[in-house]
Amino acid sequence: MPDTIYLDHNASTPVRPEVALAMQQALRDLGANPSSAHREGQRVRAAVEHAREQVAALLGADAAEVVFVSGGTEGDHLGIVGSAWAQRARGQHVAFAAIEHHAVHGAAEVLERLGWHHSTLPSDANGLTPPDAVEELPAGTTVLALMLANNETGVVQPVAELAARARARGIRVHCDAVQGAGKVPVDVGALGVDYLVVSGHKFGGPKGAGALVVRNRAPLEPLFRGSAHERGRRGGTENVPGIVGLGVAAELAAKDLTADGARTLALRNRFEAGLKAAVPDVVVHGARAPRLPNTVNASFPGARSDHMLLAFDARGLAASAGAACASGGVEPSPVLVAMGVPHDLAVCAIRFSLGRTTTDDEVARALEIIGESVSLVRRTTSVTS
Repeated sequence: MPDTIYLDHNASTPVRPEVALAMQQALRDLGANPSSAHREGQRVRAAVEHAREQVAALLGADAAEVVFVSGGTEGDHLGIVGSAWAQRARGQHVAFAAIEHHAVHGAAEVLERLGWHHSTLPSDANGLTPPDAVEELPAGTTVLALMLANNETGVVQPVAELAARARARGIRVHCDAVQGAGKVPVDVGALGVDYLVVSGHKFGGPKGAGALVVRNRAPLEPLFRGSAHERGRRGGTENVPGIVGLGVAAELAAKDLTADGARTLALRNRFEAGLKAAVPDVVVHGARAPRLPNTVNASFPGARSDHMLLAFDARGLAASAGAACASGGVEPSPVLVAMGVPHDLAVCAIRFSLGRTTTDDEVARALEIIGESVSLVRRTTSVTS
């Protein structure tokens, strides 16, 4: 993206060169079906299993626990719906945190159509899910979905404490770690969760390749049937080039995690300080909670997010907003609503997410563009227009 200052790494990251090379080699050399018994098929199988080990190492899991999926949305559906369906004799109630990704809400909607009910755990003003809320879940709750780090605010959730309380009540825990993996250490054992999902394109891997960790033979009904792929947990011939790329990205992320995290945090702190200097009334959401080292969610009062994004794009800056346009207006992000952010402020929120390719010069120029854009949008539009 040579002509754009790209501060939207939480949406997707550029594919790392080593990943692209490995995928090209897989496309060229690994044409056989990994389920075939002949020599060529087993050579492809070996590549898939090596990638499984690479992903497991990033997540503190055993390789046998890793199920390859197409990404976060499928992983959330397989983990939540698959677990709930496997435990349907115990109860038909699931729960998730208010700040979860839309994919988790979608999985709950699938279950609702099948007769399940759900509860939503609240968020506090800092974007954190209070552990005490687990105690209020009704009897018959079998699955609780908890994200590791919020995709909009970057707030890192107290998953280990929440999961411990859920386990004490016999509730299985699904963790959407899509936004956290590759940015902060992820250890599925330390988190104490039963299912954990990641997606390659969030840490330098390809789109369309992800993994669901299923711990300790946790109950799981497959969503795709008709074959015994992935030890019977996910039917369909494996996406070999994508899986190979995912494995390489996972290995690189594990190797570079400490250095990349420290460098990105320093850049983010510089960026956040520059925001406050350029726009003194800026409001940073979740700033008092633990956050990913790369994420800033900020509202610029009086400058609606859709207008700001247009101004950014015209000047070569890519960022994103949780607010959605609807019927000529703007609906605020459900995450910010759950945090109690006032409507007029929530519709002015922008997410900036830095990455390993972000430079000091890009941060400096981005701050200039943001200052110019806030002045322009405040002068020419209104929050309600």
